[in-house]
Amino acid sequence: MTTYRTVSIDGLDIFYREAGSRDNPTILLLHGFPTSSHMFRNLIPALADKFHLVAPDYPGYGNSSMPTVNEFDYTFDHLAEIVEKFIDAIDLKKYSLYVMDYGAPIGYRIAAKYPERVQSLIVQNGNAYEEGLREFWEPIKAYWQERSPENATKLTYLVTLEATKWQYTNGVRNVEAISPDTWTMDQHFLDRPGNGEIQLALLYSYGTNPPLYPQWQEYFRQHQPPTLIVWGKNDHIFPAEGAYPYQRDLKDVEFHLLDTGHFALEEEGDAIANYISQFLASRLQLIPA
Repeated sequence: MTTYRTVSIDGLDIFYREAGSRDNPTILLLHGFPTSSHMFRNLIPALADKFHLVAPDYPGYGNSSMPTVNEFDYTFDHLAEIVEKFIDAIDLKKYSLYVMDYGAPIGYRIAAKYPERVQSLIVQNGNAYEEGLREFWEPIKAYWQERSPENATKLTYLVTLEATKWQYTNGVRNVEAISPDTWTMDQHFLDRPGNGEIQLALLYSYGTNPPLYPQWQEYFRQHQPPTLIVWGKNDHIFPAEGAYPYQRDLKDVEFHLLDTGHFALEEEGDAIANYISQFLASRLQLIPA
């Protein structure tokens, strides 16, 4: 059974989903933009018989607190700090990291800082290489270079219903297999007063991530976490070009390009659950039930 909990971190209510016995290996699930732990709603029960799963919502997302940009510094450094404190607050000692989209720069900051805690990586359309930032990112890169109102205006489409729906439907095999609850849920949270400013702040802060890529790649090379790649290959935001370079730095990589889009769990959730179960059973030497 999935439980829905809240813990106080730095005066903020951080919401999280949790399922499975703590006696089993933990998977920490870090969501992307513009979603929340809701993206893991089907994966969690699919794996809860063998694993302990925890999925928090970041500040400004889902059911966690949403302080304004004047009350909270919305940067990836700060989000990683909150997630790090969340890990300590709920007493996670070791875990596999499932990172997707924004979850990658948050998770890799934590992994590089505490490599001894990370038992494996599960990477779903989460970037750590320059090859993965292509044409979609050009107007965002322009905003990194000049944080002007003009450049900001060019990014406001990213919080519209049309863009949110596109993230879920672009590149999928069968649009009719994608529940409209996904983009409806995300848009509900995006449409809250002040949330657009939060997303714009984080789009700007994303510019702090590429300079850290060499540091994260060094973490991969030095610590060699076993890594499962489950990547929607038709993703226009984080294309498959960003998946291949992981194989340069990591020796133990199981690599799957899936015929779907950005939110691969929506169309390939069963396959991803099976890949995770088999991968962790072999890498963590679990005894089948």
